[in-house]
Amino acid sequence: MASWRTWTAEDAGIWIAAPIDSDDKYTRGVLGVVTGSDLYPGAAVLGVEAAARTGVGMVRYVGAAHPSELVLQRRPEVVCAPGRVQAWLIGSGMDADNRPEDDATRLRAALADGVPVVIDAGALDLIGTATGPVVITPHFRELASALAAAGGSAEPVPTADAIAADPSGWAVRAAETLQVTVLLKGHMTYVADPWGTRLCVSAGPAWLATAGSGDVLGGVLGALVATHARAVSADRSALSMLAATAAFVHGRAGERASAGGPIAALDIAEALPATIAELLA
Repeated sequence: MASWRTWTAEDAGIWIAAPIDSDDKYTRGVLGVVTGSDLYPGAAVLGVEAAARTGVGMVRYVGAAHPSELVLQRRPEVVCAPGRVQAWLIGSGMDADNRPEDDATRLRAALADGVPVVIDAGALDLIGTATGPVVITPHFRELASALAAAGGSAEPVPTADAIAADPSGWAVRAAETLQVTVLLKGHMTYVADPWGTRLCVSAGPAWLATAGSGDVLGGVLGALVATHARAVSADRSALSMLAATAAFVHGRAGERASAGGPIAALDIAEALPATIAELLA
């Protein structure tokens, strides 16, 4: 098995795309987002906020009506209409066990689009239907559920406790079983893919363990994937580099927002521009 490489600030800086004078909102990347629900509408707001502050050219939010209203109240520049995108972020703030048919239709359309897709939380049961490159962002319980839904070579299906006891090992097993890039969230984040990439990221202060923090991480990763869609199309292992960069940026933004004290998820998102500027410098 390949050894684990620790992802650094220098590594992360390479995978952040700063715009040039000839860029416009389309060349900077368009991220499609299907997240949030009537039960968890805040996930949509947090993910979109994080994506916008990470530096994507445009966000297309095509989720349910109530989250759409909240997204537009917070970020009026978001386009709530379908159209071409370079990547998708789906599943945050959704419940696979109670999925309305209109949400299912939106998720299926995103997964059939053929572009890279970041899959979180309530869409992890749909991994096998994706037609483009996939990176998933589960925590321990979500990974256990995803492996249970996949079945096959992951038998016996691990518990969340088993994954927590060996997160690096299960990140690799999940990548090989599901044939996707895996970002396994935790205080130490592990990124693995089926092609042998093994990256670990120290994920910032313990204060990051707060509601909505994972939604922010999804937005960061979605934006990075959208701005590097060509690199992903040329080499799917680029998803691992982008996932590790997202985890690093998320952790460093948490440190900046915290300054040693407690934080809320929106604080992390608001700290992203200064964090990215520091990495680019």
